[in-house]
Amino acid sequence: MTLDRAAGLAETARALAAGDVTSRALVEGALARIEATQGSINAFRIVRAEAALAEAEAADRELAAGGRKPLLGVPVAVKDDMDVAGEPTAFGCCGQFPPVAEDGEAVRRLRAAGAVIIGKTNTCEFGQWPFTEGPAFGATRNPWSTAHTPGGSSGGSAAAVAAGLVPAALGSDGAGSVRIPAAWTHLVGIKPQRGRVSTWPRGESFQGITVNGTLARTVADAALLLDAASGNHAQDPHRPPAVDASAAVGRDPGRLRIALALTPPFTAVPARLRPEVRTRVVELADRLAALGHTVEEADPPYGQIGLTFVPRATAGIAERVAEAPFPALLDRRTRDAARLGRLLGGAPLRAARRAEAVLHGRIGGFFTSYDIVLAPTTAAPPPRIGALLELSGFATDRAMIAACPYAWPWNVLGWPGVNVPAGFTADGLPVGAQLLGPANSEPLLVQVAAQLEAELRWHEKWPAPPVTERSAAA
Repeated sequence: MTLDRAAGLAETARALAAGDVTSRALVEGALARIEATQGSINAFRIVRAEAALAEAEAADRELAAGGRKPLLGVPVAVKDDMDVAGEPTAFGCCGQFPPVAEDGEAVRRLRAAGAVIIGKTNTCEFGQWPFTEGPAFGATRNPWSTAHTPGGSSGGSAAAVAAGLVPAALGSDGAGSVRIPAAWTHLVGIKPQRGRVSTWPRGESFQGITVNGTLARTVADAALLLDAASGNHAQDPHRPPAVDASAAVGRDPGRLRIALALTPPFTAVPARLRPEVRTRVVELADRLAALGHTVEEADPPYGQIGLTFVPRATAGIAERVAEAPFPALLDRRTRDAARLGRLLGGAPLRAARRAEAVLHGRIGGFFTSYDIVLAPTTAAPPPRIGALLELSGFATDRAMIAACPYAWPWNVLGWPGVNVPAGFTADGLPVGAQLLGPANSEPLLVQVAAQLEAELRWHEKWPAPPVTERSAAA
């Protein structure tokens, strides 16, 4: 038996456990697909060909001896902001970086679950922007339209999964960086509760706004990877109670009160929901209503939440820049953001951190009236490659906020959100919607996402193989 690119994470794990396929064969297939698409999709910064094959052979021996782990022998990818022992962690930056000595906690847990880490995926510089391009690696392209970005900053992970190079991948989300590329590549993307998947060796990444999350074609696969990666390092500052996301898949959520939130949160520059995105999100709302839920338009009381985001985000950039081995090679926008972060890193940052508790109380009160929120993930479809690459810092911020004003408040709050595919524009570009909940609500969000997936069957739609892949197959 062989498995093609359509095989998901759970299906692959079952086939391995049944002895229907070997891990080595799966890794060889994934490596061939990566090589064939690197010129067209460019999803990977590092491909661990030799190491992954050795890990696959070890997994095959363990499987033959009767070993059973959730992901034993399954190839997966991780974003290049996560430490993999023996590999550099460049996080989108130019220059030669030294290999790290140890796995980060999330990678360690994936290995403990038996996964084979096939490589590290591309991301923009320090994960700042909703596109995945830069002088360090070029442009990562959207499998649905290679003229467009897959989004960012987890664009490499999203592109790898959307193109079928791997069945699932880890990304990170500091302002929508899992949910945005999931929306723009027709994937399920889970941004979990802060601390659910450790960001260690950084206990708080970007002052607590960044979390690690999962990208997959189905809710079950995204939940399975989440469960495998979840858990904490002994020194993690955020340690939420455990949840079983996989057990929630297929469980009836009951009849819920769902707020359809179409108004962008407060931003300093204009943001407008594009009609073609609004239509797709409203169609999802109608589908939820047809499933028996009560859906009505209502917006969470965000207030001036943006004022708390900027100090945390820019202070986080300043911390990264201070550690960068080649600061002169950094994007001018990165250096400007770091200067702002140093200015805001004292009293404004402390005030922003204190405000989180107030926001929890105010926005948490909204969930006494509603169980979850349905909102657009982005306000616009994916931009074309290069559209944001050469802009000034201010112009980049304007373009970024105009396209992606909806995702970042949940990073300030630290609460879970799940992107689900919402369909396509008339031009065939994917767009998404996010299900948002209060603290530790991943199981409920997964239940609703799986309910929609059972109706819409989004995982059955695939992008056409890139030209280089078709040529290689021929």
